[in-house]
Amino acid sequence: MNVGQNRVARLMRAAGLQGVTRRKATWTTIREPGAKPAPDLVQRNFSVDKPDQLWVADITYIHTWAGFLFLAVVMDAWSRRIVGWSMANHLRTELVLDALGMAIDQRRPVGVIHHSDQGSQYTSFAFGKRCQEVGIRPSMGSAGDCYDNALAESFFATLECELLDRRKFRTREEAGRAVFEFIEGWYNPYRRHSSIGQVSPVRYEMEYALAA
Repeated sequence: MNVGQNRVARLMRAAGLQGVTRRKATWTTIREPGAKPAPDLVQRNFSVDKPDQLWVADITYIHTWAGFLFLAVVMDAWSRRIVGWSMANHLRTELVLDALGMAIDQRRPVGVIHHSDQGSQYTSFAFGKRCQEVGIRPSMGSAGDCYDNALAESFFATLECELLDRRKFRTREEAGRAVFEFIEGWYNPYRRHSSIGQVSPVRYEMEYALAA
């Protein structure tokens, strides 16, 4: 550590500040051998001009003293709003089906594209069948490329920086409550985004509805 870094460290300690460290990676994308992924209907173009044209979805993990809690989310690419989410202590297909179910119940989409990675949860027969039943068009990026699902990765980076790297959780229940409060109590209704005019996802959708 050089002189400048030592000075910054002393100033941070005096102010009661502490740097945020990145979590160790845990792989949540597990491809099913022989599974046929859906075509990539997005091609890294996440620009849409109306709600419920494009949803992006992914899974992340939350470390607790009792073990991992896994979080699946569905985001509307237009407003950046998390329209569906679910948490569980497993990575079975039910995790993403529950998040999708919440999004469907809240939004009632018509022909929306659902974009994800090629994880076994998304390539499963049960997930594909559910999409077919409600008229959702599955789309999947290439394997192992975070840029193919950049919006979902961006949300998880925000969650990590603003919540997970600042808290330690004893139980999955404690982590679940914190994540719920982050999504529904902060991110959706209040957190501003430069990509939507420095307003929150909920505010952006309200302004759109009023202008329609």
